[in-house]
Amino acid sequence: MSTTKAEQSLVVLGAGVLGLTIAYLAALAEDFSFKIVVIARELPGDTDSQAWASPHAGADWAPMELGGRNERVREWEQKTFNKLWDMIPTGLVKLLPTRAYGAQEGNISDLWWKDIARNIRILSPSDIPEPFKAGVAFDTVSVNPAEYLLWLQSELISRGVTFERRNVRSLDELRSLVGTDGILVNASSLGSKSIIGVEDTKLYPIRGQTILVHAPSLQESVMVEPETEEITYIIPRPGTRQPDTALLGGTFQSKNWDTSLDMEVAKGIFDRCAALAPCLKSAETRIIKHNVGLRPAREGGPRVEVERIVMPLQSTHDLVPWNVSHADGRDSEPGSMLVVHAYGFGPAGYQQSWGAAEEALALIKAQVK
Repeated sequence: MSTTKAEQSLVVLGAGVLGLTIAYLAALAEDFSFKIVVIARELPGDTDSQAWASPHAGADWAPMELGGRNERVREWEQKTFNKLWDMIPTGLVKLLPTRAYGAQEGNISDLWWKDIARNIRILSPSDIPEPFKAGVAFDTVSVNPAEYLLWLQSELISRGVTFERRNVRSLDELRSLVGTDGILVNASSLGSKSIIGVEDTKLYPIRGQTILVHAPSLQESVMVEPETEEITYIIPRPGTRQPDTALLGGTFQSKNWDTSLDMEVAKGIFDRCAALAPCLKSAETRIIKHNVGLRPAREGGPRVEVERIVMPLQSTHDLVPWNVSHADGRDSEPGSMLVVHAYGFGPAGYQQSWGAAEEALALIKAQVK
């Protein structure tokens, strides 16, 4: 294996699906050798923490507006779908027959995603329940975040990647770890709104509330074209430790930071989903848990780009915290840190993860001297 350096230091900030996927591709790179460290406040296994989005995601592939308007995003979607489709035999990914209902009639040629999903067909009027006027069926994919994130972590550990639990409040805390020639991947999601040195004011949350159920009879996904902050979807999932589960949703509340559970909202979610899948009302259905999470959205779309940040950090508010690492004076010396940002994917982190990670890795390799 040829390498530009014996080991290029690569620090990944964030252990959500984007950070782990970028680290995974970097660990597999044949033309570079990276010494990879993943730093995060939450790590795979922290499935009950509401401080990150990845454990609470729908984690399927579903058509979303940005993919139809942005060719770069559409390419991420295509690459990710193809990758996940190829992973179906592993058991980590579920092949998911899906029906989508809406108010507007159309045809397949109008669908921007007609070349991404598989086996697309327009539903006949007799197969469309009231009050919907149109419907389309297709095959897509879903993953189980609790198992998928742990799989990514185990693959990384087996390749020598180390993990460190740390709550990073300022980029200068990572300066000594990144080193003078290393690269930081900032996949800190909503954290990038408050981490000093990034402070991206374009970030905002989209509150999502869902219900995880055990429902063996559910083998088909159903989704309804959203019209309000209430959205309706049923996503069956793969699973070995917890099989026969499905996620029922949900809400899509922009700029709402509330992570408390609203049982009236939960009742509305269950009733809407049960109207589409009456088997949910059977005795075999069990409520496993209620989820409330914050999707990390960003005005203008996701940020995947390179930035060189001057160190020590300069700030208009002049209130950069003094860290213990300043004691020996090294981190206060002038310099810079090379950062590849990858955050702000909103509700589409899983379904854009492989494509966006591939682009991020290309940016990383382009910076290696």
